[in-house]
Amino acid sequence: PLPKADDILSPLQYFFKFFSKDILEVIVEETNPYAIQRDPNKPLNLTTKELEQFLGTVVYMSLFVADTMTLNRWETIKKSLHSNNNEGQEQDDPLYKIHPLVTHLTSKLVAIPVSEKLTIDEQMVPFKGRHRLKQYLASKPQKWGYKILIMAGSDGIPHNLEIYTGRVNQPPELPDVGASGNVVLRVAQPIPKEKNHKLFFDNWFISVPLVITLAEQGIRCTGTVRGSRLPGVNLKSDADLKKEGRGAFEEKMAIVRETTLLVVKWYDNHSVTLMSDHIRANPVTEVDRWDRKKKKEISVPCPAVVQEYNKNVGGVDLLDSLIALYRNKVRSKKWHHRLIFHFLDMIIVTTWLLYRRDCEGIGVEKKDQMRLYTFKCCIAEGLCMCCKSMEKKRGRPSQSIAGAYEQKRKKTPTTPIPVQDVGLDQTALWLIMTGDKGRCRAPGCNDAPKAMCRKCNVHLCFTPDRNCFLRFRTE
Repeated sequence: PLPKADDILSPLQYFFKFFSKDILEVIVEETNPYAIQRDPNKPLNLTTKELEQFLGTVVYMSLFVADTMTLNRWETIKKSLHSNNNEGQEQDDPLYKIHPLVTHLTSKLVAIPVSEKLTIDEQMVPFKGRHRLKQYLASKPQKWGYKILIMAGSDGIPHNLEIYTGRVNQPPELPDVGASGNVVLRVAQPIPKEKNHKLFFDNWFISVPLVITLAEQGIRCTGTVRGSRLPGVNLKSDADLKKEGRGAFEEKMAIVRETTLLVVKWYDNHSVTLMSDHIRANPVTEVDRWDRKKKKEISVPCPAVVQEYNKNVGGVDLLDSLIALYRNKVRSKKWHHRLIFHFLDMIIVTTWLLYRRDCEGIGVEKKDQMRLYTFKCCIAEGLCMCCKSMEKKRGRPSQSIAGAYEQKRKKTPTTPIPVQDVGLDQTALWLIMTGDKGRCRAPGCNDAPKAMCRKCNVHLCFTPDRNCFLRFRTE
């Protein structure tokens, strides 16, 4: 069983569990020297807080435009954004520019408690520029881009990843079971041994040596399999199964090195062959299928191994679909920026899934849980405002869409309350006196004071008889 949460964290606290202060400091330390290398006359002088604001605006851009910093400053930070030093690096490593970031995030993902049922699949990072790591996968919605091999739970939470860089030498401590099987052994290393975890993957990964190797480690496997990877196994042809009708199947069993291998070939509209070391064809259940000739739904027999595979193999696809809902589209000529911004999106989705897991663990109803859009907005607002002074800089005022929206928002009857991380950060929370009154935003207070927080734009009472400002900022 997975460990139960004691409390629900804020969205920003979930985010900082992965993008923690130490990796942000590494990015700052590598970005500033790179900016000087580009132009010694224009040092960037980037700080950790400003980097958080930059990331916050990137998150905002997948939702709406924000007006946190000037456009020129944002473009300057983006041009100089770096996570590794160009000097003295191993140029043979194709990922040397993002190596510290990938290592840091992988260590955080590996530390997440794994669920019983896991899947390994490919993920595509959309990219159509020129780079030697770019791949093409016809079966994916995003067919061109960088390929990442991910191990995730059936709930979509990733636990390990490996960016595809071509041929990789297998570590000496791991057996060699072929190129595709070696990927599984490397990515599946965080799975505890002898705990009967179940692993699901498609026919590009699976082979008899791989299933046997994992079974000897106490990890169970199920996946679709190609006929060329089943030497000596004679199964019925597609034509013979088609004559028997939809739902016909055949099962074969063999014992190899004390591991029982079960192979099931099932015919629906087309045939599919699956191999498992722990799931048989029985019990057979009924599934609904559309019959074109009869023009109605019919019941088709379905083996248990097919049902279990379809139920648990979609973890990485679920993660992809959630990332695609609000993917940021920041354009850059630097190839590693596309991966950095993708990891930002992926970590936010991961933290939201962990938040939902914690909510279910302590009994919070689904209707009371934050949606992904709201959760992402809270992280963006926290990164842009938490522990930062929001004093406007000198210069011509911005005429962006966000600026026009801000003016319109001020004319509405009520002002939205800031997220908790911003309200309690004790940074630049100054009271100013305005000419217009506004309803006090402290719970239980119906007064209309003129005092307003300059940072959050909310009216709060600040009188000898009532100090709503102190209560609002400390409770």
